[in-house]
Amino acid sequence: MHNLCRSYGTKWRRNITARIIDGKTISAKVRAEVSEGVRTFKGAEGRAPGLVAVLVGNDAASHTYVRNKEKSCIEVGMTTEVCRMPASTTQDELTTVVQAYNSDPRFDGILVQLPLPRHMNAAMVTRFINPLKDVDGLHPENMGLLLAGEARFVPATPLGVQRLLREDGIRVEGARVVICGRSNIVGKPLAALLMQRGEGANATVTVCHTGTRDLAVETRRADILIAATGNPRSITADMVRPGAVVIDVGISRIEDLTTKSGFRLAGDVDYGPVSEIASAITPVPGGVGPMTIAMLLDNVLRAAQLATSR
Repeated sequence: MHNLCRSYGTKWRRNITARIIDGKTISAKVRAEVSEGVRTFKGAEGRAPGLVAVLVGNDAASHTYVRNKEKSCIEVGMTTEVCRMPASTTQDELTTVVQAYNSDPRFDGILVQLPLPRHMNAAMVTRFINPLKDVDGLHPENMGLLLAGEARFVPATPLGVQRLLREDGIRVEGARVVICGRSNIVGKPLAALLMQRGEGANATVTVCHTGTRDLAVETRRADILIAATGNPRSITADMVRPGAVVIDVGISRIEDLTTKSGFRLAGDVDYGPVSEIASAITPVPGGVGPMTIAMLLDNVLRAAQLATSR
């Protein structure tokens, strides 16, 4: 386990330079594993695992994410399809499409890209996905199995965070983990994942949110601090225990007139100052982001394997 400084009463050493946890390299390893798994599956079953992404509306970020997922599926040899629907689509129309894909044997995984237009209830739409094809891990059945310690599909970002920690040699067992954020996509499933018995887990987990009275008091207790608030640079150096491991899940566009595009990407962590305090840190971009798609691919392969074993 990394030497995590447990004394924060002394003066913080600003000359610490955190080691970078390289999500690009680790995600490439996961993709290579998935590619091999796809080849084996195709040899045994005569077909490739398949993922369909359902995209509703014109959200620019969603279109980018789906293109990246489509490209990644092709790279590892999977079958993929994108169903694009206008923003005017009704919830009933969307659920009808989802139910049709539930019965389509070409696709082992169904992904409904979030966020959906405001007139739709994303939680209700998720309930219409066959839980055996719910590779996002958001169906109540899959979330319940995760909490019970019998996970079938875990949301890709939490799964990616756990894999990052494991691959970087960071011992989670017995560590105090503080997660900032309680979303159904990251915070809640990540807490459930890291508190389970087993490899890369068995931690003491605290989840902070908008009702937390003194966030900095909680974050300074963390051996492993995970930021998933969606608020750029909200985790500052004075909130981090010297020597802690910092995982930044957030990614936001912030204005930067020095760049050609007029903006740059930033995480939830104030990266520069925090990297002088932490022992290890994930960059944005290049940290958790690449792992999310890699672990989604892994979930699709798992769904295909489960389908053939039934």
